[in-house]
Amino acid sequence: MKELNSVADLIREANRLQCGISNIVINHQVATLGVSETALFEGMRSRYQIMRDAIRGGLQTARSVSGLSGGQAKRYRQNASKIGLLSGTAEHAMEAALAISEYNAAMGLVVAAPTAGSCGILPAVLFAVGQAYDLPEEHLIRALFNSAGIGAVIAARASLSGAEGGCQAECGSAAAMAASAVAELLGGTPEKCGDACALSLKFTMGLVCDPVAGLVEVPCVKRNAFGAVTALTAAELALCGISSAIPADEVIDAMKAVGDQMVPALKETSRGGLAATKTARGIEKRIKRI
Repeated sequence: MKELNSVADLIREANRLQCGISNIVINHQVATLGVSETALFEGMRSRYQIMRDAIRGGLQTARSVSGLSGGQAKRYRQNASKIGLLSGTAEHAMEAALAISEYNAAMGLVVAAPTAGSCGILPAVLFAVGQAYDLPEEHLIRALFNSAGIGAVIAARASLSGAEGGCQAECGSAAAMAASAVAELLGGTPEKCGDACALSLKFTMGLVCDPVAGLVEVPCVKRNAFGAVTALTAAELALCGISSAIPADEVIDAMKAVGDQMVPALKETSRGGLAATKTARGIEKRIKRI
């Protein structure tokens, strides 16, 4: 496999070698980059550590310069258990997604996975699942290679950029990457990873990119929390044997087509969607005076 441009190819190769998609991606990267598997794994470990530290930082950091975000993850942690609509893994994932996104807005160091605007989804889901199932760190790091393979396919067939494909290409892709990784983490077959990816992208199809005042804060921070729950939903459906009627590659192609049809006002220009509301314009004027 010369390029990672098909989920079907990842599944086919994983089945041929009787291994997980993560192994296929590791083998591909070793061959393509000319590095050892140990060096590749240690590079991913460093990214894993940045992701972990960003959760802690987000729960401690002050508000962003704009004042649009900061403290929401901490507030959620203090109150979510009292309300109880979500609990356990989903609750922890939402908290972590908010924390990482707020840390990014406050100029903290994050891993763009696949973008800064969607940086909270993948790590939040992995850490929440890892905690719930008491999984070794090595398993979580390996799962990141599964997500990287899915991200590479989406990048090749469509886009990971909000400016090109809307938020479906950012938060949608991040959720798809996380869902596939969780499916493999919990013993799902390569086919179930593909279903988790496809289902997650279907849930976010058509999501526009409309950052208020051009900043990756409103609605981006809260969309990360939504994306984390979306990923968990898709992974659980797939692991329960609920498949996607449309194969993952075709869903990705459809996402690209939808993105191509979006008008520029809905693709990170802050000229449409929530960014064009009266309140958003007032916020924009206030920020420009800071």
